[in-house]
Amino acid sequence: MSTDSYQPPAPRSSSGALAAWGIAILVVATVLLGELLPARHPAPAHSVADDPACLEWTDGCRVCQRLADGPACSLPGIACQTAEPRCLRHRDG
Repeated sequence: MSTDSYQPPAPRSSSGALAAWGIAILVVATVLLGELLPARHPAPAHSVADDPACLEWTDGCRVCQRLADGPACSLPGIACQTAEPRCLRHRDG
């Protein structure tokens, strides 16, 4: 018989804890990058209401006209769903 007694292997660090730390570091890095990097905003869309050549426009629910006092719009219907505004009548014709 052997005089050496059996020694169980030393416990290793948990791979689950290592994965959790990795995920936590990745989340923190992503949040920091989102806050610190400058945002790229697309150019604002040109609205037909801001176009002085458009005298009448609609969004599918309301019809608006450009008057001397400023724009005047009709009231929308009860269950109307708006669409992309479009010009109905231009100054040139």
